[in-house]
Amino acid sequence: MNYLLTGGAGFIGSHIADALLERGDEVKVIDDLSTGSITNIQHLKAYGGFRYVIDTVLNKSLMAELVDEADTVMHLAAAVGVRLIVEHPVRTIETNIKGTEIVLELAAKKKKPVVIFSTSEVYGKANSGRFTEAGDLVLGPTVKARWSYAASKLIDEFLALAYYRESKLPVTIIRLFNTVGARQTGRYGMVVPRFVRQALAGEPITVFGDGRQTRTFTHVKDAVWAILALAAHPNTVGEIFNVGGNEEISIGDLARTVKRILKSSGPIVHIPYDEAYGEGFEDMQKRVPDLSKVQKLIGYMPRFGLEEIILEVAEYEGRRAARAVSSK
Repeated sequence: MNYLLTGGAGFIGSHIADALLERGDEVKVIDDLSTGSITNIQHLKAYGGFRYVIDTVLNKSLMAELVDEADTVMHLAAAVGVRLIVEHPVRTIETNIKGTEIVLELAAKKKKPVVIFSTSEVYGKANSGRFTEAGDLVLGPTVKARWSYAASKLIDEFLALAYYRESKLPVTIIRLFNTVGARQTGRYGMVVPRFVRQALAGEPITVFGDGRQTRTFTHVKDAVWAILALAAHPNTVGEIFNVGGNEEISIGDLARTVKRILKSSGPIVHIPYDEAYGEGFEDMQKRVPDLSKVQKLIGYMPRFGLEEIILEVAEYEGRRAARAVSSK
């Protein structure tokens, strides 16, 4: 099989590429490296079935060639991270909506299967129980740029399902919940690598807000297993699936857990949202998925716990810091 991965030099995309190439598939990656990194895919050059292009998915003529060559398209290219979303809302909206529109339009011409990667952000301010794929979505007002990412990803989902209904395009939508592992950066607000980096350096571990907001965290290997299983299953077309962890934890408790596991001497410090992200910022108080749909279809069950995730991220950050020192 020949796979096209948009945004394939990013954290999750590069791990998907790893898994596909290891099982003998061919992989083409297109990435503009705005949030991805060439170091994430450098090692993949050893595979004869790997090719990458540094360009944007908004380059429609190039995308037409790449989609035409692919058997399946995995569309990961998007603006990611809370800080990037808040600081660059225009880029967030344009990248997410225009890029997805191009991918779906081109794929529809040849009926190429497309996996659309969405996000737990679409659940917005919903705060009851675990989030189900068919549950109501509650977003904040348009005057708060924080919600532009969720809104743009919802448009992506609506558009994908419209292509499925009108053009019979085989699309599958995956809503990812806080995926974590090696190669993830805290640069744009990802909380686990940020906490781990601060803990390893003995710096204050900075918790934004009161720390009572809750999340689940998924090891990237668990997420990739589910992604590939869903992409291969015939009963996922036209459907939406949550993929995430099942251990709910508050961000305050996460900070304490990181501090304990990594034996950090740094204090835990709370920073108001207004100071961290600007005036009027709103956060999601809860991001906890109902996994019953994906469990029933493919038997998905997270294998890696939070402690394993933290230790792996710490090992990666240690290697990254050592490389930075040796390169000076």
